[in-house]
Amino acid sequence: MTSAPPIAVQLYSLRDQAKDDFASVLRRVADLGYVGVELAGFHNLTPAQFSTITDEIGLRLSSAHAGSLDPEVLNPLLDDVQSIGCDTVVAAFLPPASFADLDAVKRTAEVLNVSNTISRSRGLSLGYHNHWWEFETIIDGRTAWSHLFERLDPTVFAELDIYWATVGGADPVDAIVEAGARIRLLHVKDGPADDPKSSMVAVGSGSVDIARVLAAAPGAAWHIVELDRCDADMFSALADSHRFLVGGGFSAGRA
Repeated sequence: MTSAPPIAVQLYSLRDQAKDDFASVLRRVADLGYVGVELAGFHNLTPAQFSTITDEIGLRLSSAHAGSLDPEVLNPLLDDVQSIGCDTVVAAFLPPASFADLDAVKRTAEVLNVSNTISRSRGLSLGYHNHWWEFETIIDGRTAWSHLFERLDPTVFAELDIYWATVGGADPVDAIVEAGARIRLLHVKDGPADDPKSSMVAVGSGSVDIARVLAAAPGAAWHIVELDRCDADMFSALADSHRFLVGGGFSAGRA
């Protein structure tokens, strides 16, 4: 029987709390039972301080988000990421205009392929994280997301955000099947999935069929919970998400 992927938190979910005391945020995440975190900036800590704290409390790093693919910004980030023992970086965001038509998608693929070459030359893997517009945009009968991955180097992996794919009108299971082994990380989030501006809810209490989607990707390395915004207390929502995913046997928590 295949063991469940470990569970992590995308720290963007806790960006407001991290501004004041990032160290306390990391400790609370560990106390909730999460195995790892996905980095989204160091806030008030240096990389060395971050690493000291995560080592002390036993938090692993699933990956790190890169906010810019400009080599002058990317290379220093890779320096920091490597210094804390992380070898997996994800391009977090490219704007809707990057997927407006096929020519735009081709240019976007070129940028990502260059970033991938830089990352691989340093021993890191690069992935791409979607929002809704890559799936909402249909070009010649196929999603912009599909056109993008067709043009990316095969070593660029997918971090599929199952909620944003749903908001974009896609079935995440279809995206998982299409991408196959390129699905390495899953952003697991939930909500009404009706409008990008809607607040998200604890995983398992929204409209996404979480069990069905996760069952389609048994080879995912991590399940990463991310709630971009939530009307409830964020730590409570993360606790409820952990309870649903680990309690239900979908994800593996801390031993």
